[in-house]
Amino acid sequence: MAEVQDRRELILSTAAEMVARKGLRATTVRAIADAVGVFSGSLYHHFPSKDAIVDEVLTRYLDAIRARYALVLASHKEPAECLRDLVVSSLEIAEEQPHATAIYQNEAQYLREMPGFHGIQSAAADIQQTWLGVIEAGVADGSFRDDIPSWVFYRLIRDAVWLSIRWHRPDGPYSTRQLADDVTALFLHGFAAPARHAPVSVRTRVGLA
Repeated sequence: MAEVQDRRELILSTAAEMVARKGLRATTVRAIADAVGVFSGSLYHHFPSKDAIVDEVLTRYLDAIRARYALVLASHKEPAECLRDLVVSSLEIAEEQPHATAIYQNEAQYLREMPGFHGIQSAAADIQQTWLGVIEAGVADGSFRDDIPSWVFYRLIRDAVWLSIRWHRPDGPYSTRQLADDVTALFLHGFAAPARHAPVSVRTRVGLA
C-alpha cells in the first residue's frame, strides 16, 4: 500500500513539474508516464486522466491556501495587518509549491472552461472572497480609501503577489518577507517619497520676509 501511495505522489509531483514547465496542453499522459518510469496503462490505475492529476495537484494547493488564510482571519488583526499576512501567506505557499502556483496562474483560462474543475473554481471563489472581505473591512473602518472599487484593488494586488513567482527568487538576497513588506507598503502607501519640509530661505532666517 505504501508503494502505491509513493507511486501516486511521484506521479503528482512529476506531472506538476512538467505541466508548470511545458504547459497543460503540451504535457501528455504518456510523457508523464515515461518520466515516472511506468507504462501509460499503469498510470491509469492511479488517475483516470491527465485532468484528474491536475485537479488533485490544484485541489491540494488551494486547500493549503485556504487553510493558511483561515489562520490569518482567525488572528482578528486590523485590516492592514491582515492584508500583509495574506500577502506573506500567499508568497510562502508560492515558495513551497512553485509548480502548482505556476499551473494555477498560467492555466487559468483552461481551468475556467473545463467543467471538470468545478471544485477548483469554487475554492478560487472562496480565496477571492477572503481578500475582498479584508479589503472591504479596511474601507469600512476608514483605514483604506473608498474611492477605488475593492475588486480593482484586489485584482491589482493579487497579480502583484502571484505573478512575482516569475521573477522572485526566494533563495536570493531579497527575502520573501521583505517582498511581502514592500508589496504591502506600495499598495497601502504608494511609491511617492514623503513630502519634505521646505528649506528655510535666507530672507526668512534674517527676518527679512
